[in-house]
Order: sequence, then C-alpha cells, then structure tokens
Amino acid sequence: MGSLRFLSGFSVLFLCSCPGISAISQTSPAQEDLQLGRQLQAIAQAHRGQVAVYAQNLKTGQTASLDADEPVQTASVIKLGILLDAAEQVRARTAKLDEKLVLTKDNQVPGSGVLAQLDTPLALTLHDALTLMVIVSDNTATNMAIDRLGLAHIDDTLRAAGLKQTWLYKKVYKPAQGPMPPDQPKFGLGKTTAREMATVMERLAECRLDLKDGPPQPADGPVCGATLLMLRAQQDRDSLPRYIESLDTSEHGSAIGDKIGALDRVRNDVALISTKNGPVVISAFTWNNVDQRWTGDNEAEQTLGKIGKAIVDRWSPGGLDAAGFDWENPLAGAAAAPRQ
Repeated sequence: MGSLRFLSGFSVLFLCSCPGISAISQTSPAQEDLQLGRQLQAIAQAHRGQVAVYAQNLKTGQTASLDADEPVQTASVIKLGILLDAAEQVRARTAKLDEKLVLTKDNQVPGSGVLAQLDTPLALTLHDALTLMVIVSDNTATNMAIDRLGLAHIDDTLRAAGLKQTWLYKKVYKPAQGPMPPDQPKFGLGKTTAREMATVMERLAECRLDLKDGPPQPADGPVCGATLLMLRAQQDRDSLPRYIESLDTSEHGSAIGDKIGALDRVRNDVALISTKNGPVVISAFTWNNVDQRWTGDNEAEQTLGKIGKAIVDRWSPGGLDAAGFDWENPLAGAAAAPRQ
C-alpha cells in the first residue's frame, strides 16, 4: 500500500483576449485538501491492491493526492494521450477529423471494441476511429489512429506537454518495435502517473492546445469540444461515475467525460466531472489488485467509485451539473470562468 503524499498540484492556465472568450487566470495558489486526502487514504487502505490518485477542482484550485507521482501501467488510459495528440495535429492542420482511414485485417486485434469483428477493408474517418477508441476503448480503432498520427509523434506531443513519465510504447496487441526503454516489459502498452495523466485531461478541459502555453485561439474551442464529447459518451460507467451519476447517459447528457483502462490486475479511470462547484479532474489508478474478475462488481471498480464519490461529495455537496460545462466549446463555457 502506498503511503499518503499530499503533493501540491498545479495547472498552467491561460489568459485570452479573444472576443467572446472568457479568460482563465490563476488568482490563488492551489490548495491541498488534507481532509479529503485522509479520506482517499482510508479508501486505499481498505482496497486489496495499490492506489494512486490526483484530483483538482479547476475552478477553485483545490487538490488532493495519494502517491500521485508513482509510475503506473496505463492500460487503455494512454488512449487519452493519443486523443491529445490528435487534437494537436488537427489544430496544426496536419490532420483532419473528417479524413478517410481504411480498416485493414492487419490492424484487427483482440480485446475491447467492435472493429475486429467487421469485414475489411472498411472506410472510416479519423473522427470515427477516435470515437470508437474512446467510447468502447476499441483496440483496433486505436491502432488505426496510431498509424495515422504516428507513435513517435504522439510521444513527442507528450514530451512537449511537459510529461516526463508518460509514454505510449507500442500499438495494442502488437510487439514493441525498435529499441525500447528497459521498463517497457513491466508497463506494457504505456506508462504514466496519476498527476501527469490529470494534466492531459486538464489540457483538453481548459483547451490549452498550444504546447508552448500560448493563448488559445477561437478555432481551438471546437477541436477540444470534439474530443470532450467523445469522452462524455464513454460507455463504461462502473468506475469513477459508479456512485455519482445514475442516469442513462446514452439518452441524457452526462456530467462526466472519462477514459478507463483495465487489465487483469489493473483498473484505471481518468475523468472530467462537471459539478455545481466547477469542473473537477480525477485521475485514479489501481494495480496489483487481488480481485481479477471481469464483472461490474470488481473490487477495484468499486474502489474507484468510492474515490469519485468522496471527491465530489467533498468539493461539490450539491452534486453534478452537466450543463455547467460547455462540452462543445470549453473556451466559451463554465471552465473559462476566473478562479476564485
């Protein structure tokens, strides 16, 4: 079990003079919520496995963490990094969401998703592939996106975003190619930390697509919105959303956009949650889990649900507010309100 570490978080925020776009400004340093940290520690101690968490309220700057800088297996959560790179390339006009990709038999791999069961060749758009990669964690769609964007380019984007412990090592269910870091066999598909993966979600939520942290441009908002709408449509609701949102999100707009990742002994979830007290990012990882069942009552998924509920109850007793965040254009919505 990891020891409790209350680590101060940061969020590099921006000022924007673009007409019609509110500015985000950091008016006070991030505040560590020690009481919430103790709650997270108690939840982790009750879990039969290891837990790492980093959470931040993007409106108030409050943070809470538990072993937030411990390197962990990403499983499919690394697909959030692929999504960030796709947004960067669309912004740079080196890729288009409506460009055509072709599904080939070579990229059809097992695991989560639906494309492995379809006939090839099949034409999809980049938007289609990214959407399937997120909402059903489609591994075949992921490989299509990696082929189009470039594995090296994805990792270069993560480096440029200031992430030192976050890597996509290879395509899904494909062997690693070329020289690999010595820790690749340990981490498999990818490596990260709870804090660093929270940074990826924060960039999308705050629409900070300029990797040099320049001010956003008006055209950036819909690009970020396209990625956030994918995350909002993510269909597995058994982890962080478990105890805080019970509506049918396929028919009603969810207050949560997230990306999960799972292996036999791993359950992860990174979420942007629109609450009545501002948008909250939660990045939570569990590993070395005793319970390896692939069922909805898996202990680690329940633990993640308890983490999500503890954070939302503490920071937003009034609960969620799906309409409080502009999912289609975060530059125009609640996330762009000045911090208090």
